[in-house]
Amino acid sequence: MTQAPAVPRHRSLRARLHEVVFEADTPAGKAFDVVLILSILASVVVVMLDSVETTHARFGVWLIRLEWTFTLLFTLEYLVRLASVRRPTAYASSFFGVVDLLAIAPTYLSLIVGGTQSLLVIRALRLLRVFRLFKLGYYLSEARVLLTAMKASQAKITVFLASVLSIAVVMGTLLYLIEGEANGFTSIPRGVYWAIVTMTTVGYGDIAPQTVLGQIAASGLMVLGYAIIAIPTGIVSAELVRTAAQQPVSTQACPACSAEGHDSDAVCCKYCGASLF
Repeated sequence: MTQAPAVPRHRSLRARLHEVVFEADTPAGKAFDVVLILSILASVVVVMLDSVETTHARFGVWLIRLEWTFTLLFTLEYLVRLASVRRPTAYASSFFGVVDLLAIAPTYLSLIVGGTQSLLVIRALRLLRVFRLFKLGYYLSEARVLLTAMKASQAKITVFLASVLSIAVVMGTLLYLIEGEANGFTSIPRGVYWAIVTMTTVGYGDIAPQTVLGQIAASGLMVLGYAIIAIPTGIVSAELVRTAAQQPVSTQACPACSAEGHDSDAVCCKYCGASLF
């Protein structure tokens, strides 16, 4: 009777690392995610406090030390994540892989280019991992539906934005001709800026038509602005209705590329084809 081949030690270690780093089904995995999220929150607070002049003047040295401590810890975590998947390049090029790299890069870049450490607030994006921590499969499913709807609406929204931009150019040019430089419309680009601000109902008030004809045109543009606000909402809503009936997703992370969002009955990764088990 032949014995089953022994599992190589390095594969066993990689599997254990993957379970701890990418999953939250075990006490070790959940503890890892809790510590990671608390560290991310603390590092973001440190970056924010360092931007306050008085706080930087009093505690700047300590804040810098804390920032380097967090950066080294996150660097080690990033290397462990690369080592725990069978396809490190797939993880490195994924959304979370890019975010994890950007979370540590500014500190090292600050040694060459000053001021880049303020970009470390991008670490807040890593808090999206809280969805995996609490295994909120429902929200992961809803997020996938929303993403699918947005992708399906891309062409329609592009046409809509092009139409809005065309209206802004026409109205900006018209107000430039009506009002002229004397009333603040010193150029067509400035008129287009006014049209965009007016059509989006922001209304900064730094430029305003002074003539009766200009005010009539502005009133029409304001009404049009309210009318077109509902258009992108309707486009996305229609796509949401089409994609609402989706199969629930699991929170299983692919051991090869770390991708998530698989169907609950999936046995292989839909991104790289590797086995999920």
